[in-house]
Formats: sequence, C-alpha cells, structure tokens
Amino acid sequence: MAEPKILIVDDELIVIKSAERVLKGEGYSAEGALGGREAIMKLGQESYDLVFTDLKMPEVDGITLIRWIKKMKPAIGIVIITGYPSQDTIKDALELGIIDYVPKPFTPSVLLDVTERAVQWTRGRKPEEAKKTEEFPPAMAAELDRVVAQLKKKPGALIPVLQRAQEIVGYLPPIVQKRIAKGLNIPEAEVHSVVSFYSFFTMRPRGDHNIRVCLGTACYVKGIEGVLKKIQDTLKIDVGETTENRRFSVEAVRCLGACGLAPVMMIDQETYGAMTPKKALEKISQFDPTILEAPSADEAEELAEKEA
Repeated sequence: MAEPKILIVDDELIVIKSAERVLKGEGYSAEGALGGREAIMKLGQESYDLVFTDLKMPEVDGITLIRWIKKMKPAIGIVIITGYPSQDTIKDALELGIIDYVPKPFTPSVLLDVTERAVQWTRGRKPEEAKKTEEFPPAMAAELDRVVAQLKKKPGALIPVLQRAQEIVGYLPPIVQKRIAKGLNIPEAEVHSVVSFYSFFTMRPRGDHNIRVCLGTACYVKGIEGVLKKIQDTLKIDVGETTENRRFSVEAVRCLGACGLAPVMMIDQETYGAMTPKKALEKISQFDPTILEAPSADEAEELAEKEA
C-alpha cells in the first residue's frame, strides 16, 4: 500500500523544511505550503491524504483552512502543528474534527508518532482496511457495552466511558474507539480526537510501569530531549513502545502540569522534576535494578567496537 501524501502548511519555512526532512526520512510523501492561501491552491490541484497545519497564519489562518477542507475535501485527515495550543483554539479544532496536534518545537519522534496515528486513522476509515481490525474477547466487549449503556445519557459521557474502557481493555485501539462511537452515537473522529488529545489515554498496550516524558516548551529548553534519548537507548524502545518483557512503556506528552520543576517525567502516578539522564535512569531502576547494570544501546555499540 502506498504511503499517504502529506501537505505541511505553515508560515515559517523552517518548520516546513524540518517536518519534510523527518517525514521523508521515514518514507512518507510530504511537501509544504507557505500559508493557508497557498495550501488551498495546492489542495485544489492535487490529492492529499493528510494535512498538517499551523493555526496562527496571516491572511488565511488554520481554523479557516480546516473549515475549508472539511467542506471541500472532507476525506482528508487533519493534524495541527502549533506553538499556541490554547484551550479555545484546540477546542474549536477538535469540534471541526482534527485527528491530533503536534506542539512546537517538535522532536522527530513526536512528529512520527502523531503521523503514524493519523495514518492509522485515515486507513481505518476505508472499507478494505476495516476488515483487518483486531478483535477482543466477547466478555470484554459485553462489559464495554454495559458501561456505554450505563453512562451514555449523562452529560459529558465520552471521557468517563473512555476511562472505563481503558480500565477494561488496557488501552484504546481503533476497534474500541469505533465501538464507543457507535454506542454513544457520535462520530469516530470525535472519539479519536479526545483519545489523542489527553495524555492519560493510550492507543497501545502499556507495560507494568508507564514512563511519561514531558516535551513541553519549559522542559524542552531545559534539556528533556537528552533525558528521553537516554531512556530510549537504555530500554531499547522508541516513544509509544513497550519493552519486550512488558516491564516499561515510554510516552512523550505535551504537558504534565509541573513546568516549575522542568524538565519533568512521570513513572506511573509519581512526578519527578529537575531530571537529568542519570537521574532518570536512577528513578527507573527503582522498578528494575538491572537497568543500571545493562549498557545502553550506544554504550553497547562502543564496547563492540573496542572488542573488534
């Protein structure tokens, strides 16, 4: 199956080039449009599967562009790239049916993780892909249906239903989201938007201990990227993955609400501030002492080179 074609819309050329470089490096077809006006022209001339757009742009802003796409090209999936994810603008975008959003400044791992989810969402809407969705036990499905029936008439039922669904299933894969959307009689895109917006929801199975690393602006400028790399190298997994022994999962989130302690990470429900790569491994080793004994991927490579 061909990779989806992605249009990156921003009024800053450096953002477009950075996103293009990351996406093309992973085999995606990506090109840019310098602002909303140019994006509309390109969308009128060519076919795209996904549009990644900034919100604050001159002439044609992101919300205006999203409304145009939803009216003229409703099959296109939309992801926001923004340095200003205020509650009001994100709420407006969610109501319009965006898939997800990427905060600025973004790391390659965060951009690729969001892109993968967006691709899964667009493919999940196609009939030929719907047949390939995973199944889960009938007893689990029955319990999920019971929860939906119990809560569906209450105001704001979606988030409580998702919380209970995650407790029942362990995570929220597309098949669970579709079942909830059908039970609550709401669009699948609305369910997906809420799941991807809140960091406490996950679309992948988690390990016994969930490590969440904040990539918000305050943490980013204080070196959280180095902390995350050390964790990934040591556990030998990428963001969104779980270790082979199912001991740990790693997530990158946009904010943990502890900016004064930056850089910050959480393990399960415990928050740790002023993190350095060394401190992060020490905290993780409390749950598995062998973490400090095993060499990281980089260290193992160096050892192999020396032995050779």
